Amino acid sequence: MSILQSPLTLKLSAFVGLSATDLETLARYHRRRRTFQAGHELIHEGQRNQSAFILAEGWACSFKILPDGERQIVDVQIPGDFLGLRSILFHTADHSSEAVTRIEASEVLAADIFESFEEAPRLATAVLWAASRDEAMVVEHLVNIGRRSAEMRMAHFLLELGARLSLVGIGDKSGYDCPLTQYHLADALGLSAVHVNRVLRHLREEGLVTFQKGRVAFDDFSGLMTLADFDMDYLDQDGPLLR
Repeated sequence: MSILQSPLTLKLSAFVGLSATDLETLARYHRRRRTFQAGHELIHEGQRNQSAFILAEGWACSFKILPDGERQIVDVQIPGDFLGLRSILFHTADHSSEAVTRIEASEVLAADIFESFEEAPRLATAVLWAASRDEAMVVEHLVNIGRRSAEMRMAHFLLELGARLSLVGIGDKSGYDCPLTQYHLADALGLSAVHVNRVLRHLREEGLVTFQKGRVAFDDFSGLMTLADFDMDYLDQDGPLLR
């Protein structure tokens, strides 16, 4: 895949017009391309000297395990996302990440990041934007779990995924392919798998969204937006701010 067509380039281009130097630097991020099977843990909470990864193909999730063994998914990663960016800056990784599907990911070391920031400051700004955007999503996820109803949580989560996927060219207002199971949704939304099943059935019966056989289909996109009170401003996808 050309660096111009890579999901990370498409994502960062939503913030800044990337120069030839920026693109050359991004290409070097992908030197250590690796394949991982579903279930493989790329980042382990508490591990030191951890690498980061750039997801090129497939889906992953970041999570924390509670003392009683329960899992809270804090984010889902799609192509173009970093996994464990904080882990190369912190002394120890503060969360774990694993592959949801078979994935292609490029390993990125701390030295790669620091060197690239010296060579391509505009790229550094774009990576900071991506990290800030991830933080904004975590804030929305906190509001989701803390204050929104189960139906609103689900609607908001599915719409957010759709918007993120559209940015890298693999989703639109009709829907998208989604490998997440009801157990993933339960762990991400603070619900039981049984409750997730009920919520999805209710949303389908209301003619809003259908999630079946690995496909999210937006049956009434505007209606789902209204139900979720979904405002895309926090995703900051209006186009490049810097040329």
